[in-house]
Amino acid sequence: MVRQKQPPKIDGTIKPMVEVKDVYKAFGDKPILKGVTFNVYPGEILGLVGKSGCGKSTILKILCGLLEPDSGSIRMHSDEVGLVFQGSALLNSYTVKENLAIALRRRKLNRKDQDRIIAEKLELVGLRGFEDKYPTQLSGGQQKRTSFARAIVNDPKIIFYDEPTTGLDPVISTVIEDYMNELEDRLNAASIVVTHQLSTWTRTADRVLLMHDGRIEWEGTPDEALISSNPYIQQFAYAKREGPLLDSTI
Repeated sequence: MVRQKQPPKIDGTIKPMVEVKDVYKAFGDKPILKGVTFNVYPGEILGLVGKSGCGKSTILKILCGLLEPDSGSIRMHSDEVGLVFQGSALLNSYTVKENLAIALRRRKLNRKDQDRIIAEKLELVGLRGFEDKYPTQLSGGQQKRTSFARAIVNDPKIIFYDEPTTGLDPVISTVIEDYMNELEDRLNAASIVVTHQLSTWTRTADRVLLMHDGRIEWEGTPDEALISSNPYIQQFAYAKREGPLLDSTI
């Protein structure tokens, strides 16, 4: 079901929080990104979708500073960035509380303020009382929610989600998607979610970019995606075998 939500009003008076302009990237002689351009605005979740190898994960790595573009520009108008990884990426030898405390280190808070913030974030994701648990004592959904709490512990203005519902059952996926929507409403952050999951981009995204072969082939809302005649988004949204996303060798 497509999320029923009033999308943020984007006009000339609102400045983007993330700007990606004409970005190219190749690995050796293989081009991966071929002139990708888009903006993300405060209070907006942008869904970045497409089949494996289309370039969406490369864009996310560039935004996270793990890769440099060959050309083009990336501008992020805040250094308060939260990351939610495909795997929860928690430190198993640290408790839930200690995993969140690591993200707070640079603020040099006293213990009372640190504990208050951690308790607030765990309350937000439904994990109050789990402070002293270790990741191995948590379910997959609880680990994912812990990674959400860690990502937002500093109230980021920008959030990147890398396949946040991959490997989760439909019920837990819905819980995670609901948390994404709640965080957007509470933080007014500019968010990008890289995902293959239909429910994730239809339930959380305000706007969707479909990538193929290093380029953006379609842009619109989830509602528009489901009724569009564009062959790329039609094939992706309805998992059709025939269409431009698959070549004849597959």
